[in-house]
Amino acid sequence: MIRKARIQDVKAIHSLLMHREEHDGLVLPRSFSQLYSHLRDFFVAVDDDGAVIGCCALNIIWENLAEIRSLVVVSKHRGKRLGRKLVEACLSEAVTLGIFKVYTLTEQTGFVAHLEFVQEEMDALNQKVFADCLNCPRFPDHCNEVAMVMVL
Repeated sequence: MIRKARIQDVKAIHSLLMHREEHDGLVLPRSFSQLYSHLRDFFVAVDDDGAVIGCCALNIIWENLAEIRSLVVVSKHRGKRLGRKLVEACLSEAVTLGIFKVYTLTEQTGFVAHLEFVQEEMDALNQKVFADCLNCPRFPDHCNEVAMVMVL
């Protein structure tokens, strides 16, 4: 089941984002402070027992731009379309909020392209997009991320 994150999910979301083996090191870790501050951005996938097995966030950048970020699904639950469903929940929320351009920065271009995102030059995005890049340990020399955009 996909649902909005709740306060009791923060520790599980933090664990997903901090355990490199769950996301192959492709997702930026988030502190507890960041997660509590941005909890309303998150959707979670939960199993039949209510355990959090995936997460994804919609981060509003500007009046006409939002970012899909922090997408992780526990490895043993991959292949069940949970990643797609999490992204779709975020996209639906973007439309509800009146935001019709959504991007993601990713190395997983095949997965994102399958969701109908298209590649765009990084320079075409708002400079606010790069605020997180400055704090990334892979910036600037080891970043292989590509900007992918969807207009809804």
